[in-house]
Order: sequence, then structure tokens, then C-alpha cells
Amino acid sequence: MKRGHHMRYFSSEGKYLKSWVYGGLDGIITTFAIVAGVVGANLSSAIILILGFANLLGDGISMAVGDYISTKSEGEYYKREKKIEEEEALKNPKNELENIQAVLEKKGFNKKDAKKISLLISKNKGYQAETILHDEFGIVKGSVHPGRNAGVTFISFLAFGMIPLLLFVVGAFLNSTIPNAFLWASILSGIAMFSLGVIKSKVTNKNWIRSGGETLLVGGVAATAAYFAGEILSKIV
Repeated sequence: MKRGHHMRYFSSEGKYLKSWVYGGLDGIITTFAIVAGVVGANLSSAIILILGFANLLGDGISMAVGDYISTKSEGEYYKREKKIEEEEALKNPKNELENIQAVLEKKGFNKKDAKKISLLISKNKGYQAETILHDEFGIVKGSVHPGRNAGVTFISFLAFGMIPLLLFVVGAFLNSTIPNAFLWASILSGIAMFSLGVIKSKVTNKNWIRSGGETLLVGGVAATAAYFAGEILSKIV
């Protein structure tokens, strides 16, 4: 009983985990890539802060808006398809009943049981439509609120995107340069990337070490590319 309660709690509280993880990953990788590129170009810490915070606000808002629109569109699409299925069930009840029975037989029910279950399901037109959409067409009802989803993405992007900038912000407040700031920013960002990869494994059901390592590798490649691009461009310009 305790296990079942825990799973329901996780389903309720963890439905925004995907937005939290991917918003955070995008935030930390893009911001660290900017830091690496500026350091590679031997530019000042002020440039790091200007470009870093511009990225945090601009890309953060862009991601949140995109998340809101896509989540809202998915919800609207599902409602439209469900309405079509419900109307079809009223116009052609026999046809829809046969569809449900066929779906159940594909799931492994014998013909007799599939017929009984399909008759029971047909008594609830809403559930009947949801069953057809899910099992026949692979259309799943979303469980997240578009506005909250966008908010989680934005907050996660800002929170994790701040990590590569932390030491440079501290240096600006103290009006001094933090020794080995880029090295420590790299270490902190690497730890954060790996940690997000571990959290991501809860969404993807991958091995946590592999997931963390993959995330760290992707972020490291992006940062390395940005660093050398900045270094090369500084010599050309």
C-alpha cells in the first residue's frame, strides 16, 4: 500500500520533471559555452556577464514560450481528436465497438473477453474515446499545465544557467578577479551537468552513471568547441 501511494505521489509531483531537467541542461550548456567562447577569445569578465545574462533572459524566455505553445497545442489537439471520436461513437456505435474489441484482441484478450470488456467500455463514451486514441492511434492525453510547464522550464533554465556565471558575478561584486575562475566554473558546471544527467535517468529509465556521463560529454563537447572557436576568432579578428 505504501508503495502504491508513493508512486501516485511521484506521478503527481514529478510530472514537470522533464521540463526541469531539459530546461536546466539547455541553460547550463548554452551559458557555459558562451563563457568558454569568451575566455577562449581572451575577452574581459564584463563581456562574460553581459553575454551570459543576455543568453539567460533571451533563451530562457524563448524556451519557456516554446514549451508553453507546444504543450498547449498538444492539449488542444488531444481535445479535438477526442471530440471527433466521441461524435463518431454516437454516429456509428457498432463500428466503434468493433474498434475497441479489435484493440483489446491485439492486447492479448480472447475474442469473448474482448467483446465483454468493449461493451463495458462503450458505456462511458469519454473513456471509450480515450482508449481508442491511446491504444489505436498512440495519442496520449497530456497531464501538465502549459503555464506551469513553461514556468518550470524558465526557472530551471535560469537556475542552472547561472552556475557557470557564479564566480564571475562574485568577482564583479568584489571588484576583483577570482583566481582560476574559469577552471572552477568548468568544475561546477561539470558537476551540475552530471547531476542533471542522473536526474534525467529518472525520465529516460537509463543507467544513472551512463546518463550522467552522456550529459557531461555533450556539454563538454559544446564548451570545448565554443572555447576553441573563440580562440581562433580572436586571432583572426
